[in-house]
Amino acid sequence: MNAHKIEVILTEDGTLKLQGLPFHAGEAVEVIILSAKTLQNQADPKSQSDKNLYPLHDTQPYQYDEPTEPVALEDWEVLQ
Repeated sequence: MNAHKIEVILTEDGTLKLQGLPFHAGEAVEVIILSAKTLQNQADPKSQSDKNLYPLHDTQPYQYDEPTEPVALEDWEVLQ
């Protein structure tokens, strides 16, 4: 299945006109229409920066001095 996404703004109630689709005459296509945010809201950089999708991006990574050594051996009752 070849998917193609395009966003348009309706110029007339109940009428949608699509141009420049990457399909050829005679091809069967399936059309699903979803309402989207307005293009102005999507381009607003302030609203995009309010949502930090990757809060750890560009942060200092943790350092593990001995990553393969056992941890909390004194807590195991069986070993005592």
